[in-house]
Amino acid sequence: MVTGKTSLNKFNNNWYKPGATGLKIVLWYFTNLGFFTSRWLPDSGFKVFLLRTFGAKIGTGVIIKPAVNIKYPWKLIIGNNVWIGEQVWLDNLENVEIGNDVCISQGAMLLCGNHNYKKISFDLIVGKIILEEGVWIGAQTVVCPGVVCKSHSLLTVGSVATQTLEAYTIYQGNPAKAIRKRVISNE
Repeated sequence: MVTGKTSLNKFNNNWYKPGATGLKIVLWYFTNLGFFTSRWLPDSGFKVFLLRTFGAKIGTGVIIKPAVNIKYPWKLIIGNNVWIGEQVWLDNLENVEIGNDVCISQGAMLLCGNHNYKKISFDLIVGKIILEEGVWIGAQTVVCPGVVCKSHSLLTVGSVATQTLEAYTIYQGNPAKAIRKRVISNE
């Protein structure tokens, strides 16, 4: 027998601290709205400058396409030669670490937050996401809280990563399952 009901009026995430003051959060909100989520500023260099100003740690050769949404730059580490495609959503309520030579394709979502559906209060759950060197996150994919995508793993179009992706392995589906090894040619 199923019992209990969700009661959203009992939701309380006072324990969660975004890691910045209210003023910094408001300033970032408008900066994100004006320069990242909009399509009118295609220049990655200026976006990288803004992210660093707000506390992100970012390497060189980073390309950030238009219409990218980033929750909290001070919880973001990006390596060298990283590509972030159009309409990517980095909902980084927790730290997101992106290694060198990572490609995050258009429409992908990295979601560091979720809710505990077993609790009446629908409590917030957060977990960091790590994308190691050479990872490719395909278009329209979802990477869930706490997931580590190991070196050169690949999440194919429309897939959902709910657990660790092993190195040099291609994953597909919802939830994503390993389908074959990723072999990279030196040619």
